[in-house]
Amino acid sequence: MTDRTAARLSRILSLIPWLIVNEGASVDEVCTRFGYEAEDDLLRDLNTVMVCGLPGYGPGDLMDAYIDGEEVFVDMADYFANAPRPTAAEALTMLASAMTVSGSGLGNPHLDSAIEKLSRVLLPDPESVINVDVAPQPDFVGPVSEAASNAQTVTMVYTGLADGQRKERVVEPWSVFTSLGNWYVRGWCRLAQGERIFRVDRINSLEINEETFEAPESPPKPEVHYTPTEDAVHAIIDLGRGALWVLDYYPVDIIRQSKKKTRIRFATSEPGVAARLLLRLGENAKLVEGDEVREEVVRLGSAILARYGE
Repeated sequence: MTDRTAARLSRILSLIPWLIVNEGASVDEVCTRFGYEAEDDLLRDLNTVMVCGLPGYGPGDLMDAYIDGEEVFVDMADYFANAPRPTAAEALTMLASAMTVSGSGLGNPHLDSAIEKLSRVLLPDPESVINVDVAPQPDFVGPVSEAASNAQTVTMVYTGLADGQRKERVVEPWSVFTSLGNWYVRGWCRLAQGERIFRVDRINSLEINEETFEAPESPPKPEVHYTPTEDAVHAIIDLGRGALWVLDYYPVDIIRQSKKKTRIRFATSEPGVAARLLLRLGENAKLVEGDEVREEVVRLGSAILARYGE
């Protein structure tokens, strides 16, 4: 989950209960209170929760979120009238999921408190144990975690995700974490002279050095994201309605939005990343600027056509 997705979800989860209590609040008040820059942004979030509900999908099973004139309304589905009562299997699933997030290093005190309360209800026997495997650990998770704990540099041969090239790098590892089924190490790469995130399963060899380093006092939180460098490849892309999911899955800058299209600035270390995304989106996206990306789109497109022609 990207920072943009997490922030948007957090805002929606705060917005809906407030609108239920403050029925008929004005659009201006809602936008000011929740930080919406335009009414279209608010409407987009309302459309996200519109007609959400449980199977049956009758009028009483779905949510209704809308703007009427200058007022905002959320009508809740009938089943929200009573507190949910999860089955034992559903409750155990929630507990296992919460323990997975906590065990990956992405938890917080609120989640830990919820785990403790759920455990008391679901696991009355203190000797009961639930083992949660977040993902099979690649071979180098242990060694690189040890190096991070001892603030020791590592020398590793790494296969790049974008270009597939193997390069030897000396890295100052800050943290090791798991996200979306993969293990990552985050730290300072001396070859790139910048902060980088590496997938541990793409490390071909690793050696812990005797050399130590001074870890940052406040290291970045363990999450996957891309920070553009000075030599990053940039492209300006127009997204249609069918491609708006890109905003939640890629670190992009929104230049402007309208009901028909959203113009973004896309930064990447390799033009192939943006090119493959454009080919995937097809008619739902248009490249406005970015010569390197345009050349790569043509090259990949020709290669695809040649393969189908064989």
